[in-house]
Amino acid sequence: METATAERTGPAEVRRRSPARTLAAWLATLLLTGVSVVMGCRATGRDGITPVPQLLAFLPWLLAPTGLALLLFLLARRRTGLVWGVLVLGALAWFIEPYGKTGEPTGTPLAELRVLTSNVQFGRGTDSLVAAVRRARPDIVFVEECEYRCSATLERAFGGSDGTYPYRRAVEGAGSDGSVILSRFPLRAAAGVPGTMGMPGAVADVRGHDVRLQLAHPMPPLPGQLDVWRRELGRIRDYAVAGDDPTILAGDFNASQDHAAFRRILDTGLRDGARLAGADRTPSWPARTAGGRLRLGAQIDHVLVSPDFSANSADFLGIDGTDHRALLVDLTLHQHG
Repeated sequence: METATAERTGPAEVRRRSPARTLAAWLATLLLTGVSVVMGCRATGRDGITPVPQLLAFLPWLLAPTGLALLLFLLARRRTGLVWGVLVLGALAWFIEPYGKTGEPTGTPLAELRVLTSNVQFGRGTDSLVAAVRRARPDIVFVEECEYRCSATLERAFGGSDGTYPYRRAVEGAGSDGSVILSRFPLRAAAGVPGTMGMPGAVADVRGHDVRLQLAHPMPPLPGQLDVWRRELGRIRDYAVAGDDPTILAGDFNASQDHAAFRRILDTGLRDGARLAGADRTPSWPARTAGGRLRLGAQIDHVLVSPDFSANSADFLGIDGTDHRALLVDLTLHQHG
């Protein structure tokens, strides 16, 4: 009697569970399809079209939807989906590894210098940046989105022949267009990289050695602006290969190592200072407050250096008023080996 009852209720319970399993399988398929498209572009060295470039910036965080898809396929008892999910998970683990060349210079150390780059978001983070600069005492400061008021504030705080940073190169502009390079070292004028937003350049005399400086702030990969973003990153790459002197290329690149356009810059031989110092994959954007810990984000602020440099440390600093963390890197310039 009990067996007969079980036989009657068993199939009904299975039928009641089937819609839930079907829904779980559909949701898992949708999640993995999106992640697979992004991973396909990453694997083939393309940035694709919207929304792929935007999602590529957060590639490590795609582990979350992939893990959820695996769980849903497990609940749905779909073996093929589980295999698919494991393959995507493996690809993610592979591409999360740092990209680019490393290696210590073999030449004699010539000079030590500290570099800071900060996007102050339309000048809103200027006052906090001034305080951070006074604490950290960098030798060279790259400031993006430094509009007219920001530029004037930095000049009052640090400028003049008797100031902390008597040398500067700037592209004056409103909103996000302005950018400034401040330096303790003498600067010579140099043509900056042309772009929608200001990207000044200079040549610094670092203890008698010429060092090329270039601020990077290409257009972000906004929908409808991807061609501009790629073109301006391409111009930055052209700058990287144009000279033989030691080079520091720093700023808000609006790109991470998972963007093909940024990897092409690294392929010129430049090294990422944060990676050299063991801080690869540390998020720099978006950040809301100086005190808040950034848990979800992308590293799009970089200090790239030629092989003449070693990086001793890299720290990401909270700056009030801006959605970017500043990046502070200690470098050593070596004799060309």
